[in-house]
Amino acid sequence: MAAGPTQLTTEVDGQTMKLTNLGKVLYPKTGFTKAEVIDYYHQIAPLLLPHLSDRPLTRKRWPDGTDAAYFFEKNAPRGTPAWVRTVTLPTPGSSTGRDEADFVVADDIQTVVWLANLAALELHVPQWRIGDSDQGKEPRADLIVFDLDPGPGVTIVDCADVALALRELLNHFGLEGWPKTSGNKGMHLYVPIEPAASRATSAFAKLLAEQLAEALPENVTANMTKALRPGKVFIDWSQNNSAKTTLAPYSLRGADEPRVSTPIDWDEVAAASDPAELTFLPHEVLARVEEYGDVLEGLYDDPRPLPS
Repeated sequence: MAAGPTQLTTEVDGQTMKLTNLGKVLYPKTGFTKAEVIDYYHQIAPLLLPHLSDRPLTRKRWPDGTDAAYFFEKNAPRGTPAWVRTVTLPTPGSSTGRDEADFVVADDIQTVVWLANLAALELHVPQWRIGDSDQGKEPRADLIVFDLDPGPGVTIVDCADVALALRELLNHFGLEGWPKTSGNKGMHLYVPIEPAASRATSAFAKLLAEQLAEALPENVTANMTKALRPGKVFIDWSQNNSAKTTLAPYSLRGADEPRVSTPIDWDEVAAASDPAELTFLPHEVLARVEEYGDVLEGLYDDPRPLPS
């Protein structure tokens, strides 16, 4: 097959864009190129955008591929086009010592493609939207997230079992959980709620995690101490802190393979018996969307009040 152009000026949804270094291999162990990254993000953008829109975006970038150095980026980089939306927000406790940052907000396909061209493989967002939070006040979350992280000796299949138990507990409170793979070894469970203070959602998530750990002490821990994790699934409730972020649905992961954080349905969770069944590459995700549509469609349609 003849090599394609290394750069290209094209129009994306009405916006002229210059795409560069298209032949660069960003996943060396599989040969997955920057052009393929951009193509995936361009195709998946309509399903990705509802989870990015109006949320300040933290990017994890691998400009020289996943076997080289990466960096997290909150501030809009130098040269950000004028048509990319940015918003200045406080960053308390920032490791850079800055009190605020100019965050990129991805509200359109052009911005998603621009980010892919920057080798921003991972897209991380908080559980709150800018429109639900008054600047200078505590953010109000519209999601609760549980990060199910398998310790040594357990797999995503064990996470699936814990997710089913957590679903039952959520139903007891009149809440619904929506699962996805983390794109790594674990799972994430989203719970849509009416906007509530992040401090309250974090406390509620911690309470449920601790209740499940108490009910299933051989299988689950809600304690962050790594020495307690072997043989168990750690339910990380801390990502509900307003300063924390979670990998967005349909985002790529920076790893040996271009794995995707993939929404799955509860039948798939219940049937899982092999980690390979819950590992998805870009072409597989696009095929799933073609066949099944968006598994997370409706996530934000029926938010419930946070239980008091």
